[in-house]
Amino acid sequence: MRMGTIVRARKYHGMADHGLSRYFVLYVAQLGWVLLGVFFLRNAYWPSSCTPSSIVQIFACSPRLPESRNFIETGLFTWLWCTPILILLDVSRRYRAWVDARAK
Repeated sequence: MRMGTIVRARKYHGMADHGLSRYFVLYVAQLGWVLLGVFFLRNAYWPSSCTPSSIVQIFACSPRLPESRNFIETGLFTWLWCTPILILLDVSRRYRAWVDARAK
């Protein structure tokens, strides 16, 4: 083999089996994401004109969070609006796979 040659594994390119360790890392990452959201929710300073007490009020008040320009509030705003989008993307991916499996 010459120097500078890139070796590619053609056998599993794009279709590698997921081992137990990959699922473990996936679930640890999901737990970390949820714990990050809990940390943000517990430590965020809400504007005095908006003190939410339910999940609907949290989303309704969230556009006012970045006004303070603090890390926690901006992080919570980002977390609140990224999480539903990530869940919808995962559900749509799983739904497409389910539809494709039924079509076969």
